[in-house]
Amino acid sequence: MTDKIALTPKTHTTPPAKFSHGVRKGNILQVAGQVGFLPAEEGRPPTPAGPTLREQTLQTLANVRAILEEGGAGWEDVMMIRVYLTDVDHFAEMNAIYNEYFEGLVEVPAARTTVYVGLPAGLLIEIDALAVLG
Repeated sequence: MTDKIALTPKTHTTPPAKFSHGVRKGNILQVAGQVGFLPAEEGRPPTPAGPTLREQTLQTLANVRAILEEGGAGWEDVMMIRVYLTDVDHFAEMNAIYNEYFEGLVEVPAARTTVYVGLPAGLLIEIDALAVLG
């Protein structure tokens, strides 16, 4: 039986409830939904990277990447990315940022984008990912 390993990079705060930022079991790594918070600083509450979709998307992708790396994976290992937006009007801009960010990726993952209103005030995007290593 393969152990399940919870992943919390140094850039992330300890989750506020009983969940992990990411979990690896064998060659499967699931990254929980990440938002555009800047890297954690002791004694400072989580702070969004900025008010724009671009700032938050790039920080969210950096936060996902940090968990992938903590689990021994990279973008080439990602099979599926799910993007959640709070505003349907952000869809085209997010696609442009996403395409630019992954421009050099040889094999792109499957992706799904959903619009929903479940994020705390001021947050515009959430991204999760599933990676298979090896």
